Amino acid sequence: MEKLSPQEEDAMKAIWKTGEGTIKAFLDHVDSPAPPYTTLASTVKNLEKKRFVTSRLMGKVYIYKATMTEEEYKNRFMTGFVKDYFANSYKEMVNFFVEKKKLSPAELKEILHLIEKGRS
Repeated sequence: MEKLSPQEEDAMKAIWKTGEGTIKAFLDHVDSPAPPYTTLASTVKNLEKKRFVTSRLMGKVYIYKATMTEEEYKNRFMTGFVKDYFANSYKEMVNFFVEKKKLSPAELKEILHLIEKGRS
């Protein structure tokens, strides 16, 4: 799956929050500072070319809708991320964050608890 740019991810988050809507509706859900209308419109058109959104014409306005849920995107992105950067090993990914001091011992214990809880 193609990685989205930060600008495209921001647009997708607004689309997921809105559900289905117009560029104007998405502007209400974009993090501040909101991009200009034309910039967001171009970004959404690029997302449509990449098949992350579909559109339909209603009167004189295009209505856009995501082709995948946020959860589906996260799953695909993280799977590719772990595969590309950590030799498909979640253990290596966690170890990287431990070595960079991005995970505390308390957070590691919490992760272990979640893993053990998930096995029951």
